[in-house]
Amino acid sequence: MTKKQSYFVQTDLLILIVLFMVTSLIAIYNAAQFEQYAEENFVMKQIVWFSVGLLFAVSVQFLDMEQLYKGAVYIYAAGILALVILYVSPSSIAYSVNGAKSWFNAIIPGVSIQPAEFVKLTTILYLSVVISKHKQKFEESTLKSDTMLLLKMVGVTLLPVGLIMLQPDFGTAMVYLFILGMMIIFAGISWKIILSLVAIVGTFLSGLLIFIVQFPALAKLIAGPSRHYQIDRILTWFDPTQSTESANWHFDRAYMGLGSGQLTGKGLGGAEVYYPEAQTDFIFSIIGETFGFIGGSFVILLYFLLLYKLVTLGLNMYKFVSFASYFCFGFLSLILVHVFQNIGMTIGVMPVTGIPLPLISYGGSSVMATMLGVGLIYRIAVEYTIQNDYLFK
Repeated sequence: MTKKQSYFVQTDLLILIVLFMVTSLIAIYNAAQFEQYAEENFVMKQIVWFSVGLLFAVSVQFLDMEQLYKGAVYIYAAGILALVILYVSPSSIAYSVNGAKSWFNAIIPGVSIQPAEFVKLTTILYLSVVISKHKQKFEESTLKSDTMLLLKMVGVTLLPVGLIMLQPDFGTAMVYLFILGMMIIFAGISWKIILSLVAIVGTFLSGLLIFIVQFPALAKLIAGPSRHYQIDRILTWFDPTQSTESANWHFDRAYMGLGSGQLTGKGLGGAEVYYPEAQTDFIFSIIGETFGFIGGSFVILLYFLLLYKLVTLGLNMYKFVSFASYFCFGFLSLILVHVFQNIGMTIGVMPVTGIPLPLISYGGSSVMATMLGVGLIYRIAVEYTIQNDYLFK
């Protein structure tokens, strides 16, 4: 008799996780050749972050869907509390980076925590529960019930967004709003409401962009000195030819690196273009320069396979545990916006921000939070395997 494979062995996810980890370490190793990183062993640190993230991922395997469902509100509240504590903490506890107080100081040397990365997951988890409960209560959707659900989702999301904007961290706040927008669609809210919402938000953002482009000096005056660089990045994105040399510098570096990689790249240790924050924000440029078009395409393929897994798992899980299905779609939204923004800014279709490339960019909080999310997805995949097996017995 053939021994049955354990429910906890999800081969496809395991292979994807290993491929992401190996790709990340190789890319960071190549980024570390620049002199600015001579005193930092980012590869070893990234191994530590992945190891801690794996511990998180393994730990959540001991939770079942019912425990996550019941505990989501408390997990969400803990995340909000962490953001509040961060905001009111003195600089000795929470320090500023580029004018934003987003990090708790290192309790252990070299280990700092950015709560907003973990709160993304807690918000998605609670949003999933809110949608699931609403669908159970209102089996028949109406404009009134959909409006109620929309207001609940907006309320849940705007609370962490407001606290993050106070830091201030505009880029991270936009990630939350994108996740909200995607989950509104996945929740099946009436298209009449969605189109109205898109019209309102689109009009506001278009007006804001036009104001910044037409009156940059006034926009900088309103935003304050600490936000001038963000205005410059928007202006550079909108019209690179009219921007200053310093504002164009990030784009020029990214273009130069990606273009010089050509088809197959320059190989390990062959990177010649200096990047700011090469191991984090511009890691895709390093990959493109090192391994060329083939290497960049391989990374995009990895993300496609991950997103495909999230879509299929979310669709299949809906008939068993609907809130787990919504979490898959929420995590999909998180990965999608990070990948689109990070890769987009290196090729000039999006403005430069500090949003990392998930599972590849160096970073403690980002890596650990994403691995925790992957762990939750893994647990959902295990649950689906169990439920599907029982269904056909």
